[in-house]
Amino acid sequence: MDITTPIGWVVAVVLIVSSIGFNKLGNFYDVPSIEIVVGGTIAALVACYPLNMLKNIPKHIGVLMKGNRFNTPKVIDQIVDLAMIARQSGLLALEEKADEIKEPFFKQAVLMIVDANDPDKVRYLLEKQVDEMAERHEANRGMYLKGSALAPAFGMIGTLVGLINMLKGMDLSGSGGASTLGQDMSVALITTFYGSVLSNVLFHPIAQKLGVREAEEELYDTVIIEGVLAIQAGENPKYIREHLVSALSEKEQKKLLASEGSSSAATAGDSKGGEQ
Repeated sequence: MDITTPIGWVVAVVLIVSSIGFNKLGNFYDVPSIEIVVGGTIAALVACYPLNMLKNIPKHIGVLMKGNRFNTPKVIDQIVDLAMIARQSGLLALEEKADEIKEPFFKQAVLMIVDANDPDKVRYLLEKQVDEMAERHEANRGMYLKGSALAPAFGMIGTLVGLINMLKGMDLSGSGGASTLGQDMSVALITTFYGSVLSNVLFHPIAQKLGVREAEEELYDTVIIEGVLAIQAGENPKYIREHLVSALSEKEQKKLLASEGSSSAATAGDSKGGEQ
C-alpha cells in the first residue's frame, strides 16, 4: 500500500491551516467562493469528459493507494524459469506453465510464442496493446491535469465576480453604499486561494502519481515482451536475466542478483552435501 499521496495531502492541509492560524480560519470560509471554484471546476469536468471516464475516479484513487501492483523482479525470475524449461523441453512445454500464470498480458505473451507465431508479429501485437494502454492512461491523467488548469481559472472568475460587485457597490459621492464591500472583496480574494489549493494540492498530485503508476506498468510489460521474445529466440537463460535486469533500478538489480547468488550458493551446497 502506498500512503505517500494521502500523507502529502494531510501535510499540505496542516501547513496551510497552521500558517493561517486556527483563530482566523473563519475568514477563509466563504460559501459563494466554494460554489464558484469547486462547483464550477466539477461542472466543467463533467462537461469535458464522458460518464464512462468520470465514474472511474474512485478506481483511480484506489490505484494511488495500492502502490506498485507490478512485481517486475518476480516476473524476471518467472521468465528465466520458463527459458530453462524451453531450452530443455521446447516451447510447447510452456503451454502447461502458461495455465499457471494469472496476469493476462504475461499469459497471452507466453501462449503467442507457444503457438509459433512470427517474432515480429508477436512484438507488434504486444507493443500495440501497450501503446493502447498508454493512451487510455494518458486520457485519465489528462482529466486531472484539466482539473488542475480549471481550478485556478474558476478562482480567477470568482475574483472578477467579487471585484465587479465591489466596484458596482462603491459610492464615491459619500452617501454610503459600501456595506457589501467587505463581502465582495473576500469573494474576489478567497476564490483565487481556493483555486490554487485545489489545483496544486489535489489535482496535480493525482495526475503525477498516475503517471508514476503508468511508467511502472509500461516497464513490467516491456520486460515481458523482451523476455518472451528472447525465449522464442532460444537465448541462454543467464543472458536473458542479465538483459532484463538491466531495465531495473540499481537497487532492484543488486537485490535480484543477491537473491540469485544466494540460491546458487544453496544449490551448490546441496550438491556438495549429496556427494559426501
